[in-house]
Amino acid sequence: MSDSSRDTAAGAGWGDAEPGDYRRLIPSRVEKISWLNPRMLWAARNGVLASWFGDPTGRTRGRWVAQREAAGAPADKVIRRSDPDRFSFMVIGDTGEGDDPQYAVVPGFLKMSQDTSFAVLASDVIYPVGAADDYGTKFFRPYRDYRAPIYAIPGNHDWYEDLGGFMRVFCDDAPPLPAEPAPRPLTRARLRSLLWHRPRQGDGQHLAEVRKSRSAAAQLAVQPGPYWAIDAGPVRIIGIDTGLLGTLDAGQGAWLREVSQGPRPKILVTGSPLYVDGEHHPCAIEGGGTVDDIVRAPEHHYVAAIGGDIHNYQRYPVRLADGRTLQYVVSGGGGAFMHATHTIPRVSVAGVTERDFRCYPLRGDSLAFYSRLYGRRLRLPRLFTLSEAEAQAVVAERLGIPPTRTPGPEVRITRRIRLIAGLLGTGSRPGRRKRFRLPVRKIYTQLFSPSSVTYSPPFFKCFLRLDVSPESVRLRCFAATGNREQELKPPVEDEVVIPLT
Repeated sequence: MSDSSRDTAAGAGWGDAEPGDYRRLIPSRVEKISWLNPRMLWAARNGVLASWFGDPTGRTRGRWVAQREAAGAPADKVIRRSDPDRFSFMVIGDTGEGDDPQYAVVPGFLKMSQDTSFAVLASDVIYPVGAADDYGTKFFRPYRDYRAPIYAIPGNHDWYEDLGGFMRVFCDDAPPLPAEPAPRPLTRARLRSLLWHRPRQGDGQHLAEVRKSRSAAAQLAVQPGPYWAIDAGPVRIIGIDTGLLGTLDAGQGAWLREVSQGPRPKILVTGSPLYVDGEHHPCAIEGGGTVDDIVRAPEHHYVAAIGGDIHNYQRYPVRLADGRTLQYVVSGGGGAFMHATHTIPRVSVAGVTERDFRCYPLRGDSLAFYSRLYGRRLRLPRLFTLSEAEAQAVVAERLGIPPTRTPGPEVRITRRIRLIAGLLGTGSRPGRRKRFRLPVRKIYTQLFSPSSVTYSPPFFKCFLRLDVSPESVRLRCFAATGNREQELKPPVEDEVVIPLT
């Protein structure tokens, strides 16, 4: 393995490194997604409509599940594999923008997955709206050389066209759902229905052709629906669908409680992480209770919960009252634009402190990345741009922690450096007075970051490999910077061994 970002700046991808070979994989014509484009914003309106006029996701999901059961899918939604007691699988989240950052992950992913049994895509398989016609360049082409099955759970973007493309690709070419009667006039549901985005006429007509790139017998996978469980070796991996607004309907909640029973160790994969950015988001279930209630229950024997949606890597080892430690992981850095980590305040949640917390990119690298990005957008590069050493030093000062990377020459932190760090939303210690910040964490990451995605390294992408044995699960986070050195020897940014006994 090469140096990681925790070792050197070069290990993070900074400097004049040789670009990787990923560019030869990219199609000649690539759509650049921009959330500043009114047409794109209008196409992706369903999440906003659901929050304003009521979320129809649960009802639609129930109809998809009923259709799959009528077609012969197992009612318990369990995929029973014949993997040995020792096997490995991959997890990669929020992949499908179809541009340089997504394809930059592919060489390292293929290298580290050669002997794995399967892969799981955790959230947002296809941007911007989950259209079936986008699967060619954003799923089949990048992963055509992965010689094992790929299972997936949908993210909110996959739901922007009522999950039609996702169900066709991953669920045995499920046909479209029959049209429902129009809601009553002068109701919120009727207004939502009138404004709702639906697939284009003829969407998916090229699916049969693009499927051929992943048509080998060893690559084929059929899953029973948008949520499922996989029994593989000594563990059960459970994937849940959190829809448009990050919640579970009552039917899926009842299934999750049922499938979580028993002594078999379990790993949850979810589109909405339960711990993220130093906060707890337990994920509500319609009718009462939360997903995290189920995960924490000792009789269910969960050892980890991995969530997508947020485009970076984070890990929170939460020690429970009964002495168990649950690993809560965010893994959404598989190809989409990068969500900042430097905005995460000093961590103190559920007993997890900065000593225990891990993230990638490192906060200093995130701040340096965003300072360059804002410098370009505002055309003030000399004012905004911070070197990686300056960014690391000011993050350490604001959070009151030692520098994560081995310190180089001492950096003098000037007023300009502190000003830029504050403007860009750099996290701070609890109780510290908040000042004016530019819209990095909220508006920027939701609206402007996708339009400001960079097309040259470093990209700060990542993926997971999990090696399972009867005794433990070894989880490793590998980096993908877009540079050749990290393609040939993907660096390990984090590693933890999770006991199963």
